[in-house]
Amino acid sequence: MHLPPERLGLLVVVSGPSGTGKTTLCRKVCDGTRAVFSVSCTTRPPRVGEVDGMDYFFLDEDDFLARVDRGEIFEYARVHNRWYGTLKSYVYDNLRRGIDVFMDIDVQGAAQVRGCEDELVRRCLTDIFIMPPSLDELRARLSARATESAEVFELRIKNASAEMQHWQDYRYTLVSDTRESDEVRFKAIIEAERLRSSLRAA
Repeated sequence: MHLPPERLGLLVVVSGPSGTGKTTLCRKVCDGTRAVFSVSCTTRPPRVGEVDGMDYFFLDEDDFLARVDRGEIFEYARVHNRWYGTLKSYVYDNLRRGIDVFMDIDVQGAAQVRGCEDELVRRCLTDIFIMPPSLDELRARLSARATESAEVFELRIKNASAEMQHWQDYRYTLVSDTRESDEVRFKAIIEAERLRSSLRAA
């Protein structure tokens, strides 16, 4: 009996409050060949420096909801009064080619992915929650960004507190420390997950 030489890609769902470094961690392991960072769709306006198709696909609400109706969106959720979602074709095509797909999504979207009955998704899925060391530390990190109004800032803090209640829904919980420590532990999780028998194509 020989081990199949090819494997499916990992589907890595990463969640956690804004300011925990989720996006940075995902980008550290995504080389564009073996692993890709899933580009989400959103109805929020671009921030300074963000590029359409690279940071997000920026859609108006009518276009976004039309894509949902057509079944083109793998998961979606309304967060901070804006829609966010992931294109189904992007995820499935990469997994079948053996390319790991990293999704930085909120707890609502993660629950949708976990509830997916598709065999490909169930074989490839793992999920990681990035937990801030404390709500006070998270507030300090978000405050340092200085990219949002006071009202939006307080909404993010409120939502973060609610999101943190869901850490037990995830296979892994990484409590954020330094950037270097977070990166080492995050990469260790991914390397272990890549050895899963379920990823070996039959």
